[in-house]
Amino acid sequence: MARRRQIYEGKAKVLFEGPEPGTLVQYFKDDATAFNNQKRGIITGKGVLNNRISEYLMTRLGEVGVPTHFVRRLNMREQLVREVEIIPVEVVVRNIAAGSICKRLGVPEAAPLPRSIVEYYYKNDELGDPLVAEEHITAFGWAAPQDLDDMMAMALRVNDFLSGLFLGVGIRLVDFKLEFGRLWNDEEMRIVLADEITPDGCRLWDIETNGSMDKDRFRQDLGNVVEAYQEVARRLGIMPEAGPRDMKGPATLQ
Repeated sequence: MARRRQIYEGKAKVLFEGPEPGTLVQYFKDDATAFNNQKRGIITGKGVLNNRISEYLMTRLGEVGVPTHFVRRLNMREQLVREVEIIPVEVVVRNIAAGSICKRLGVPEAAPLPRSIVEYYYKNDELGDPLVAEEHITAFGWAAPQDLDDMMAMALRVNDFLSGLFLGVGIRLVDFKLEFGRLWNDEEMRIVLADEITPDGCRLWDIETNGSMDKDRFRQDLGNVVEAYQEVARRLGIMPEAGPRDMKGPATLQ
């Protein structure tokens, strides 16, 4: 197996040097974390499923004109992506009340929101990814006002498309997290969708039962985590060829 230089390791993925300039290889791990990394576990096969799910959703979004960093899937656990400068702001789109918004604002769990709500969180594990306002983002130089306008427009477009896509397979898109990056081409820059879109970063509920089909099953000790991810993949028509299985990561150069 080719030896690659590791660029970055996060909670659920590892980034390696890509085969050509301006590219990276994104490797999906089976690690699971919750509550700002206070709860950790291994869910065998999760990385394989997330790779396929994110590939499918990024590809579909690209087809409707949403620019992304995704290039192609390489194997069961890896995909080729364009190298971008990640903006340190997580964009969360909420359609139904769940999770932290219920605790912060006293909104009943599962209550439909008057309209989709977009929130911003500063990407900083040590601070617990705090909720921030547009003023913080622009004042501290994390993103320019035009960047934020592009991110907001893309987030709402992604929400519209994915809500319909999941509704068509009997899944309610409750909320989800997006990350964006700056893609440079010589002196030109554009904002593109980056990272991943998987059940790790989405709340997905079965329309008939409201049963969780995402990482909340790990957070709340509901069990059957990988089975829930498998069901999402099955409904989207993208189950891995041989089903989820373990696969060792590539050798690295430190």
